Amino acid sequence: MKNGIIYLKIAVNLIIFILGLLFVIFIFPKILAFFMPFVIGWIISMIANPLVKFLEKRVKILRKHSSAIIIIVVIAAVIGVLYALVSLIMRESVRLMSDLPNIYKSIENQLNELSVKLQGVYSLLPAGMKHMVDRMNINISEYGSKLMAEENMPTISEAGTYAKNIVEMLLMTIITILSAYFFIAERENLSRSIKKIMPRAVVKSYTLIIDNFKAAVGGYFKAQFKIMLILIIILFIGFELLKVDYSFLLATGIAFLDFLPFFGTGVVIWPWALADFLLGSYLKAVLLIAIYLICQIVKQVLQPKMVGDSIGINPFATLIFMFVGYRFMNVLGMIIGIPIGMILVKFYQIGMFDRVIKGFKIIVHDLNEFRKF
Repeated sequence: MKNGIIYLKIAVNLIIFILGLLFVIFIFPKILAFFMPFVIGWIISMIANPLVKFLEKRVKILRKHSSAIIIIVVIAAVIGVLYALVSLIMRESVRLMSDLPNIYKSIENQLNELSVKLQGVYSLLPAGMKHMVDRMNINISEYGSKLMAEENMPTISEAGTYAKNIVEMLLMTIITILSAYFFIAERENLSRSIKKIMPRAVVKSYTLIIDNFKAAVGGYFKAQFKIMLILIIILFIGFELLKVDYSFLLATGIAFLDFLPFFGTGVVIWPWALADFLLGSYLKAVLLIAIYLICQIVKQVLQPKMVGDSIGINPFATLIFMFVGYRFMNVLGMIIGIPIGMILVKFYQIGMFDRVIKGFKIIVHDLNEFRKF
């Protein structure tokens, strides 16, 4: 009877754990998507709230008035920055799309020139390696041909489909602004109301989750975005000096790669510099390496201060969380997989999974005892 009660408790804990896991994986993202204006409003309120508190102390104005002022300032700043960035990216993207045939032709000519210079090295490769190189060249040619095909090029009508829901976007924007205002102006009232309605255990779990989420996002994302922004500026200036086309797009893409663990600016710059060196553009190759070294020096100086010596989990666990995130949500999963992994590791360290782990140990132990004869 005693064992039966223990197994029943283990089964209940396991069912609750599985249901919670299924909720987080399948239902919670849909809830977030459904209430996305409120989620964005909450994020804006988190950014604006410290400034509201500052104004309360320094200027001595009412909280609701200061909330409205700060939200308007934050939204105006965000819209201004986003407009500048989006307009620059769109301008370069349009140029890039129109220039794709010429770019493909130039790359093809450079690869042909490079293959001629490396013919001696190619002849020394094993047969299997030669086959792999030939296959890669064929794949590049086939992909380029498909990319240049007229039916794959975006049309004006296709681009116009993105502007069909302007009314809905306007409505969502208004809801986002209003929700941000109420999240700040009614912060204490909302917090008290939630604590009154929710059970104490749920409030405790909610507080624990939010604290760990803030630690992951605040300690990792915030610092990494600052570093990425600095690298974009360095790369953009460097590419402009080298007169590289689409410099802002390239700088943003390379800095984004550096944002991902185990990647970095060298993933693009080193092969680029090597190709330029082999093609005889020695000065450009040296300058690219100089840009890379500047990025690395700046990153090594800033990262310990902004991020700390580590992100809280060992490199192998980081790789696993990146891979799992990628399998679920592609590149976005690689980004959010790290903070989610940090939260899971923190939950494990504070004992949130102890009951489930203990239950598994009891079941395994009893099964092993039952097998003995």
